[in-house]
Amino acid sequence: MTSFLLIMQIVLVVMLTIAVLLQKSSSIGLGAYSGSNESLFGAKGPASFLAKVTFFLGFLFVVNTITLGYFYAQDKNESVVDVLVEDSDVAAPSIDTTATESNGSN
Repeated sequence: MTSFLLIMQIVLVVMLTIAVLLQKSSSIGLGAYSGSNESLFGAKGPASFLAKVTFFLGFLFVVNTITLGYFYAQDKNESVVDVLVEDSDVAAPSIDTTATESNGSN
């Protein structure tokens, strides 16, 4: 689930960046490369349309970020070491005290 949400986050970031860059600013920006939007949406259409799309994408981005944060917080209580110990059947090595005692007496 988190991998799907992470991919969706990347897609939303790219779409939101494009929506922001296509909007008119004091300079032309990247809107010059999109062609004549005024003929498709009318005289004031693209500004309000792109503003609505930007708001919607921003809202989806925030909701997706909060959802990702929730899922990652649920996984926080589980450690990688705990998962490895549960999955492995290898016991911890024991220390042989008889070998150290015999070396110490020499």
